[in-house]
Amino acid sequence: MQALEERDYFTDYEILKDPYAYFEAIRAKGPVYQPPGKDYLIVTGFEETLEIIKNHEDFSAIIGLAGAAAPLPFTPEGSDIKDQIEAHRDAFLGGDLLVNYDDQQHTYSRALLSHLFTPSRLKANERFIAAYSDELVKDAVANGGVELIKTIATPFVTMVIADLLGVPQEDRQIFMDAIESGPTPGSLESGQNDFSAETHPLVVMGGYFAGYVQDRRANPRDDVLSQLANAKFPDGSTPDAMEIVRLATFLFGAGQDTSAKLLGNSMKYIVDQPGLQDQLRQDPSLIPAFLEEVLRIEGSTKQTARLARRDTRIGDLEVPAGTKVLLALSAANRDPRRWEDPQALVLKRPRIQEHVAFGRGKHVCAGAPLARVEVRVILEKFLEHTAKIDLNEAKHGPRGARNLEYEPSFIIRGLAELHLKLTPAENFVAPAKVNAAGAREAQDAAAPARPRLSTAGTTLGALLADPAAKAALDKHFPGVTSDARMAMAKGMTLRTVQKFAPGQFTNEALDALDAELAQLKPQ
Repeated sequence: MQALEERDYFTDYEILKDPYAYFEAIRAKGPVYQPPGKDYLIVTGFEETLEIIKNHEDFSAIIGLAGAAAPLPFTPEGSDIKDQIEAHRDAFLGGDLLVNYDDQQHTYSRALLSHLFTPSRLKANERFIAAYSDELVKDAVANGGVELIKTIATPFVTMVIADLLGVPQEDRQIFMDAIESGPTPGSLESGQNDFSAETHPLVVMGGYFAGYVQDRRANPRDDVLSQLANAKFPDGSTPDAMEIVRLATFLFGAGQDTSAKLLGNSMKYIVDQPGLQDQLRQDPSLIPAFLEEVLRIEGSTKQTARLARRDTRIGDLEVPAGTKVLLALSAANRDPRRWEDPQALVLKRPRIQEHVAFGRGKHVCAGAPLARVEVRVILEKFLEHTAKIDLNEAKHGPRGARNLEYEPSFIIRGLAELHLKLTPAENFVAPAKVNAAGAREAQDAAAPARPRLSTAGTTLGALLADPAAKAALDKHFPGVTSDARMAMAKGMTLRTVQKFAPGQFTNEALDALDAELAQLKPQ
């Protein structure tokens, strides 16, 4: 039988199911270990992990998305390969994304996020988080239970980041659908990491953000998208529009997934650790400390990767330029040399915020403050509105013998689903419900009239979402509503799209469509 430490972390589903046993087997070989037959190192030591992720001179983040097992697009030569990396940056998976940037390129792009994570903006976002989470949790409690991951966690964090980034209300459902249908980052499934596929969430959302940025640069407004679209680099220069698009899109995609998984991982401990939920329910001020301990013991990100760009050392080990390194964050957070009783969840653990669940150094997770707030707030709501939270035994088995399925990813640690049973609190008041006819009448009464639609003021996505407008669009531009290439243009108006395809979208045809749109009656 093959020894655990000799198996392949990147393709072995049993290791995916329990990466901790694998990392402990690796740890037994030392804090830095090269598996037999592999061309990368695995680092499980806490101090060694810190040493590497804070050393931005010797280590590049270029393989952060691809992972340490992916082959390099060139053959490293010499003791310093910095120039070789930059010459081949376009050949790396996600080489043009913030998570993989180095040096000034990273510093400058990271500075653009200062317009998002300001105290006032986060405070306003927290008000949205509180109201939205209260609504979601009340509905779940009233129903007696819920599947947490897909029904609450993913839509919740998607809407939260959409609110922070200022994504228009009419487009938010499209973003939610794209995220829901997309792959988990670092999926082990073949082809799931093709960022160029037109249905990939980053491509779909990128089309919308391209429209937002172009519109806000031409017509700035008093909103966060305008601030982001018109932000300057620290030297006063203007970023390329696509850099803004890539930054916003990746922040959206990466942030929602890790936060959603953190909520699921946290709830697992709340349900199954004896006495924990009662303790948190009686004293909600313990929730932040609880979250930090969950981040340590089962954070959403299992690993990241670095590439040695010049000859260096990790501790006493000589590391040549071109060496790939897997940083096992989840193992570093359980290093017994750093943490007492590392396998146990301990509230108020001393110096808990020193964990590396969000990384460290210049590449520390930009969305960490948001993740902490959104998961804390929705957990407060779950505990406030319930007397007891449990798992559905028909789905997950009895306590002590749970059956939990995890996403197939070498990056993300997160449950595929988590079915909860929710017992209402004594003072719980369920949301008002009416019969089907009443609900229909109330919905009709509250529904806004169809807004005035036009080719200059309405996005293509909004036109496609309106059945009458969609029919008019297909009438004047046959086949356009089913043209897959239009996915990238849904965030733009047709008058903007015209600039890219003037032969297809003539002034005469657009004027005729405007005349028909103006005749549409309010719903």
